[in-house]
Amino acid sequence: MIAYSEVSAFTDTPGQGNQAGVVLDAASLTDAEMQALAAFVGAPETVFVTRLDAGLVQVRYFTPTQEVEFCGHATVALGLMLAQAGLWPGAAVTLETLAGRIPLRQACEAGVPKQIWMTQRQPEFRPLGREWRAELAEALGIDERMIHRGLPLAAASTGLWSAFVPLLDALILDGLEPDFPAIAQLSEALGVGSVYAYAPMGVNRFAARDFAPLLGIPEDPVTGSAAGALMALLAAEGRLPVKQNRAVGVIYQGHGLGTPGEIEVEIEVLGNAVQAVHVGGQAALDREGYWQREEG
Repeated sequence: MIAYSEVSAFTDTPGQGNQAGVVLDAASLTDAEMQALAAFVGAPETVFVTRLDAGLVQVRYFTPTQEVEFCGHATVALGLMLAQAGLWPGAAVTLETLAGRIPLRQACEAGVPKQIWMTQRQPEFRPLGREWRAELAEALGIDERMIHRGLPLAAASTGLWSAFVPLLDALILDGLEPDFPAIAQLSEALGVGSVYAYAPMGVNRFAARDFAPLLGIPEDPVTGSAAGALMALLAAEGRLPVKQNRAVGVIYQGHGLGTPGEIEVEIEVLGNAVQAVHVGGQAALDREGYWQREEG
């Protein structure tokens, strides 16, 4: 029997935000068993701890259909479970992922973890030519004129590539009618895992929706990896206010699915060069269970 937890990330309310599976003891599981357990849990991603040393945690991430290099909301969920299980020694730990090493830190109140912060991988950016604009708009179910011309349309990654599509306002975002087969085809053609639509709600606040049918996730409720990549992209393009070499912002996601969540992002910048990407959020335990592995 393998113990697992279901955790709501980027919220302090069980059942809101984004669901993640967490398996703290996966050292004995094969790749096929991790994939089967992720499908059984059914969360957008499940994170598996395959080795736990002093201050270093080796992990792998699986959607219900495949392994991915990194997942932000599952990382926040894992941080909460490590802390609650007494497996978080000292002030910080480092995750060893397929996307590289990810430092984690806690923000506590009265000795209780309040937020989990991750330092994501250095961002990478790729421009998307104007020729993709019409196809992306059609796949999202909108007119091309609803795409914001003053915000970047580009691909970016801090561990998982997404195509970022800026929209004029949150009302357009709420009214999207995505064509999932078309989005999957576009994602494959663009070499990204998802198409991430976003709209401004203020100078450093954005609403967002993330579509990842290519990864087996029609719409991801709240996406930590993409939030970090988006804010890094905006900072690199000079679209965020900067004070003392730091830009901060908030992403609101999941409202259209009835599972609202909030992601806080801090970007360290020098000029327009991004030096570090920090993503933080809360998490809440939903339930715990056991998975019966097949006896070979």
